[in-house]
Amino acid sequence: MNETQTAAVHPLEEMGISREVVQAFDWMGFQNLTAIQQKCIPLMMDGHDIIAIAPTGTGKTLGFGIPMLEYVNLDDSNIQEVVLAPTRELAQQIADELTHLAHFIKGLKIAVIYGGQPFGKQMSALSRKPQVLVATPGRLLDHMQRGNIRLGTVHTMVLDEADEMLKMGFVQDVEKIIESADPNRQLVMFSATTNQDVLTVSWKYQHDPIEIVVQAEAENKPNITQYIIESDQKQKYEHLLYLLDSDQYKRVMIFCNTKLMVDEVSTHLNKSGFTCEAIHGDMNQSQRTRVMEGFKAARLPILVATDVAARGIDVSDVDYVVNYDIPQNSEYYVHRIGRTGRAGKEGCAISLCSGRRQFFQLRDTAREV
Repeated sequence: MNETQTAAVHPLEEMGISREVVQAFDWMGFQNLTAIQQKCIPLMMDGHDIIAIAPTGTGKTLGFGIPMLEYVNLDDSNIQEVVLAPTRELAQQIADELTHLAHFIKGLKIAVIYGGQPFGKQMSALSRKPQVLVATPGRLLDHMQRGNIRLGTVHTMVLDEADEMLKMGFVQDVEKIIESADPNRQLVMFSATTNQDVLTVSWKYQHDPIEIVVQAEAENKPNITQYIIESDQKQKYEHLLYLLDSDQYKRVMIFCNTKLMVDEVSTHLNKSGFTCEAIHGDMNQSQRTRVMEGFKAARLPILVATDVAARGIDVSDVDYVVNYDIPQNSEYYVHRIGRTGRAGKEGCAISLCSGRRQFFQLRDTAREV
């Protein structure tokens, strides 16, 4: 008996995705769609507004990026697709991933704009007539007010990490940006958690949104060993030195709650003979870029950061994370320790806490992760 073998159909082809995007998906090294991609892509392709609750590391960027690239009319030089991100680093990361996804699409142009980058460089990028724009809210609104950008032709707008973006005080900026686009545009929101600001923006601007809730998939859940060390404020620095002296590492991230403490810790570490740099919101973009390039290239083994400055940092082999200051809430804790144990590797998170009350609070948070 002769058996006819049927070649397996690519899951993206089954969704009607173009050959160029399917080719890029494979070229980027992906083999299977994640849960958020399986749910989000067909819904976006059907034109639905979406509010998606999904943690970091679930493949959100391709989940909204694939449909966005499918929408683009290459014969139209207007801005058609917009992604808003809360930080410069995340905006650049999204733009890089979309650029890879568009690798085989001739004529598709992507631009990224954010605060701290020279206006001249951004004007040069905008003069090339990008169809896809990734931006932080403040700088995008600045360009809009100067008449450099118009969003009346936008088909889809995505708010990535909407909870963090709105919590950072961008509510009015985001609303002005949304209101400048066609009321019938598609609005998709991605968020790790739901808060009142996210729900308010959804209620005001989305049309019958479909809610997607995705947990981290078992194979993508980080394998992170979490330690809590009781240490009063006077002992913290000595304990930190002991940790750095007693272990082998290539990359360590140390989190502090304030810019002042970030500078203080990094200065002390450098005086103690460690190669260390700081990153926080008061640094200009060229400084932040230099520090991040050094950290990603392993020229810089220790990075001290605030929570906001660290969002969007995507380094797959951070050996361990140290919470020099206890995070202000459980969301920050999850985000911090998620910098280690990535790409299937084992990770380690160490928290220095003061007092029994802080110890038990942090212990309960760690148990939930």
